[in-house]
Order: sequence, then C-alpha cells, then structure tokens
Amino acid sequence: MSDGSLSQEEIDSLLSGLDSGGPAPAAKPSAPGPSREVQAWREILEGTLEGQSQNIAMMTGADARVSGVKVELLSRDAFLQSTPQEVLSYRVDFTGGVPGEHVFIIPKDSALRIAGLVIKEDGLTELSDMAVSAVGELMSTMTGALITTLSDKSGNRGIQSSAADGTFGPKAMVKVPSGDFIRATYQVEIGPNNEAVVELFAAPFVRDLVAATGGGDQGGMSMNMQMGSPQPGGNGMGGMGGMGGQPQMGYGGNPGGMQGMMGAPQGGYAPMGMYGGQAPMMGMSPPNVQPVQFANLAMRQASPEAGNIGLIMDVYMEMTVELGRTRKLIREILGMGEGTIIELDKLAGEPVDILVNHKLIAKGEVVVIDENFGVRVTEIVSPMERMADLA
Repeated sequence: MSDGSLSQEEIDSLLSGLDSGGPAPAAKPSAPGPSREVQAWREILEGTLEGQSQNIAMMTGADARVSGVKVELLSRDAFLQSTPQEVLSYRVDFTGGVPGEHVFIIPKDSALRIAGLVIKEDGLTELSDMAVSAVGELMSTMTGALITTLSDKSGNRGIQSSAADGTFGPKAMVKVPSGDFIRATYQVEIGPNNEAVVELFAAPFVRDLVAATGGGDQGGMSMNMQMGSPQPGGNGMGGMGGMGGQPQMGYGGNPGGMQGMMGAPQGGYAPMGMYGGQAPMMGMSPPNVQPVQFANLAMRQASPEAGNIGLIMDVYMEMTVELGRTRKLIREILGMGEGTIIELDKLAGEPVDILVNHKLIAKGEVVVIDENFGVRVTEIVSPMERMADLA
C-alpha cells in the first residue's frame, strides 16, 4: 500500500471480514448464563417431552418421539453462526401473567416434511401459505402444552400466548428475542426422519418462571418468618409487639408490646388469650372454633357434552357439496364464455367434499334422487384432517 491504494487482495480481505494485517478476531462468545437457571429450565422442558410427542403424533398422523432437549444461553451472533440459511420461524410470544418473547425456528427441509405430514401431501417442495399455517397450528399446540406445565408448576394461571405468526426466509431476518436469549434444541423423530425444532425464549421470561417454580439461583420462595428464635431486645409477642427485630410467633424474650401489657410471663411459650390459653384478651371470650367438613373428592368421568347442547339444536348451518376446485389467472377468467370447459382437480368417480360453514366434515358420492341431485355420505373426516383443514 505504498501508493495509498488498496490491492484487490486487500479489498477481498476487507469484504470477507479480514483486515490487511491478519485475520479478524473471533466472534465474541455469549456470556455463560447462570448454570442453575439453565439447568432448571431444561428440567422444566424435559417434563413436557412426553406430552409434546403425543401432540406431534396427533397432528402429523405419524409415530413421533421427542427424546431430548439441549438448553443454552446464546447471543444473536452465535445463533446466526449455528443456524441454516433458510428457516421457517414462528413468533408465539407469551402474554398475560408472565409476558416474554418466544420464537420457533425450523430449517426449510424439516418444515417441508412436517408440513407434508400435517396437510397429508407428500413431496412438498415449496412452503405455501397453507403449509405455513399447518405447521403454525403444531407450534401453537406445543406452546399450549408448555403453558399448561408452567401454569401448574408456578401457580400462575394467567400465562397465555399470541397467535403463531409464521415467516419463511433467510435466518438474518428472524426476529429473535432482544439481548441474550435461551435456545432449546429438540431431538424430534417423526416417522423415519429426524427433524430439527428450535425454540427461543427471552432470558427475563425464563428467569421469572424459574424463580416462580422454585428453581435456579433464587432457590424458590423462602419463609422469612422465624418461629421461636428470640431476638435481642425483641418483644415477647414477636411480630405483634414493637416495631423492631425479627418477627416471631409468641416465644420467649423480653416482656413487651401487647404481651407485656397482658402480664405474660417471661421465657417459654406465652399464648395469646384470643387463641385460647391463660386468659382472654381484653375481656373477649374465645371464639367458637369448629373443624371444617369437606366433601369427598371423587374422580368422575367428564361428560362428553359440555353444557346443554339442546340450546343450539335448531341453529341453521350452511352445508355445501364441492365437486372440485381449480385456480385460474384473471385473464383466463375474464375470457370465459358459454361453452367454456373448466377442468377441476378431482378425478372421475372420486368422492366429493361435504362442507359445513366452509369446513370439510365428510366425503360422499353423487347420486340422483328422482329428478334431483343428492350425495351419499361415505366417510366422516377424522379430527386430524379437520384440524389440518382449519389451518
């Protein structure tokens, strides 16, 4: 660089992230998070694996097994270095009781195979809107299972999630949680294939949930109230007497507060009159305390009909029989006239679709009743297929 200009080799080095003096410094690794919090979150996620396996099997109609999960704290740079170029991402943020950013990441190949199983279409090569929506239903189901586990462990019933917002594109366009975040990588076996499913959680959300469930560095919620350890200068009543000192529950100490006024003896247990003991407090008689009788909690089978279904029996719904469908360009539609033949996607003799309020519920065959067309029901669509249609 004696003449002040850059050679082509130096330009190439700069463009590839290297300066003319040598290789660029390695990317700064993300700072390791609190190992106890990461370990506690991994244990929580491991508790959902069996349920997640059942959810995936139900949605895809194939044998599924989620056998393990790896949990780590990452920065965005570290995430980009270890993620395939093209991914299908779903933003399913947590809302309500404990809000937090939450994203699913699925590589393109895995997304195509999973979508094909959900919508019952083999050999998908492109992620259509229907395919993206179908996989989004699966991600929402997995999120719901996690929310159920978190609600049970933390006691917070207000945890909810937003609708799955799916986007396919380069990994650099993925809206990952801000700051460093937790990445959970699942080992998912669906049929003969091993699929990659990654879940990203905002670090504050994980920290709050781990603390609420009693894990991590917080060690759970501790009871600060001591029972029976006298404090110097404390009152005999502990929490009831005086303003200073550690709260106690009626054990020995210096006479003071209300207990001293009542003439309770020093040392030993000084019961309060209002809870039964040596003397009633302020002339009040002891309350009449009786044990509570609870009814036996018997396990009963839930009724298949929730509520009175008879209330909606006379509601009209639109039933449609669909012979077939096709897609045409606008210019082809505008060019239609009398005698135009439209080729449908159904083969001759193939069952027609029976829809209620535009949702597929059954299949049948066309028959003639006197002078009218009719349809004979030949198959009721399974709940799995109906769920795929709703997606």
